[in-house]
Amino acid sequence: MILSIIMHVLFFMSLCRSRVVPVPPLSFSIVSKIVLLGVIGSSSQVLGYAGISYSSPALASSIGNLVPAFTFILAVICRMEKLAAKSRSSQAKVIGSIISIAGAFVLTFYKGPSIINALTHLPLLLQQPINFLKSEDESWAIAGILLIADYFLASVWYIVQVDILKVFPDELTTVFFYNVTATILSTTVGFFAVPNASAWKIGLDISLISIVCSGIFGKLMSNVVYAWALYLKGPVYVTSFKPLQIVIAVAMGVMFLDDSLYIGSVVGATIVSIGLYAVLWGKAKEEIEEDVGSQESPTIENVPLLQSHRTETSEKNV
Repeated sequence: MILSIIMHVLFFMSLCRSRVVPVPPLSFSIVSKIVLLGVIGSSSQVLGYAGISYSSPALASSIGNLVPAFTFILAVICRMEKLAAKSRSSQAKVIGSIISIAGAFVLTFYKGPSIINALTHLPLLLQQPINFLKSEDESWAIAGILLIADYFLASVWYIVQVDILKVFPDELTTVFFYNVTATILSTTVGFFAVPNASAWKIGLDISLISIVCSGIFGKLMSNVVYAWALYLKGPVYVTSFKPLQIVIAVAMGVMFLDDSLYIGSVVGATIVSIGLYAVLWGKAKEEIEEDVGSQESPTIENVPLLQSHRTETSEKNV
């Protein structure tokens, strides 16, 4: 977080020097929303890290596909998305959200046996028979509940940020003050949760590398790109790229962290992905329908001036 703030200060100073359009004034309501954004973001991170500690990055990335479904539901509630009962696009988004949530229940309450051994990286089908109804670890359900709460807050985070950017369309400033707020809150909670001072010492090992990478890629770059994309395309489009996390997390977890791949993760991730792409199909079809509708019903402003004048003249003559 601190590294992310330092990098944001540098970007913020350079942007202020080169900015042509003045930054909108920060009102009390905008600052309050940014503080709320920091509370939501820091709470989401705490729940996410706790969930990963009980499970693996593969499970976390699989449940992460719930974000589009949660985001769509919240966007409908907040009237950011349209929902027509007779529209195929709306039906696809609703059905996709239900399927995604069902897949999340599979991920949460069914771990199943390991299908790729963490030590040999070979499929266990070649080593021993698998009992597919067996679920080995009770902490898997705890991890699933924590991760679902994490990604629900992440969806709320997207909705609140879109609401902020509508009245304060300055992505970098918003992300900067969000990181300041989240850093203050996370530091305060951390000191109370881990009072042992020795636990805060960072050595020249993998912990330092993970902190630096998390600050640069996980916070600085991702938050700026998220804010920019949210302002341009909206929350549903941004969350549509979540399935890439499954492939990346599973591959890196097996290769570098000696993680095992479980049948519950594969089945649940498949169900969630099907629901996700149903939501995306509905969103894409909705945009096509809106484009066709706008082309079929042009406004008077789009009609050339000469043509408009001729139409008025002919109507008078009639």
